Amino acid sequence: MTIIFGYLRQAGTALRFLVLATLVLGFAYPLAVFAAGQLIAPSQANGSILFDGAGHPAASALLAQSTADPAGRQDPRWFHPRPSAVMWDPAASSASNLGPNDPKLLAAVQDARAAVAAVEGVSPDQVPADAVTASGSGLDPDISPAYARLQVARVAAAQGLDPAAVGTLVQQHTSGGLTAFLGQPSVNVNALNLAVSAASAAAQPGRTK
Repeated sequence: MTIIFGYLRQAGTALRFLVLATLVLGFAYPLAVFAAGQLIAPSQANGSILFDGAGHPAASALLAQSTADPAGRQDPRWFHPRPSAVMWDPAASSASNLGPNDPKLLAAVQDARAAVAAVEGVSPDQVPADAVTASGSGLDPDISPAYARLQVARVAAAQGLDPAAVGTLVQQHTSGGLTAFLGQPSVNVNALNLAVSAASAAAQPGRTK
């Protein structure tokens, strides 16, 4: 009987520890982390959601969105993100498996440079590196200011906007301050395209997107 009672005491101790651990680690800790996130950085904690002019969630500032149709043709009305090895699918974040010395990578970059140059109406040597190379995740929403400026004329023409006004939007959405100091200036394509959409709607209220 002593042995049985000893086992029961051990089982009771284990059960009490399980209940305590469940309360602390399963409820209290997650709630504390959630509350801290909402208090300190609610935007980041909630996914850095970007909203359209009507106040509806439209995108995340952290994930690039495709501006291409199912056939891979990019919509000329919008600023294009960097290429993506996963077609901007957040469920399959990944880079390609091509190494820097792989001839296939060089050929892909050359083809992409020629394609971008043709779309933007410039010579291939004017195409920035980030316009033809994918990020490690394939989901980076940031492009260089040079690539954004390269797209101004096309976007302005497709949207029926003043190129100077679109260029101003690029400047307004170019990162600066500490963010640029720690890395380099960049332009969030999602935020920029939402600004372009708002500008286009204001200039042409009856236009259907």
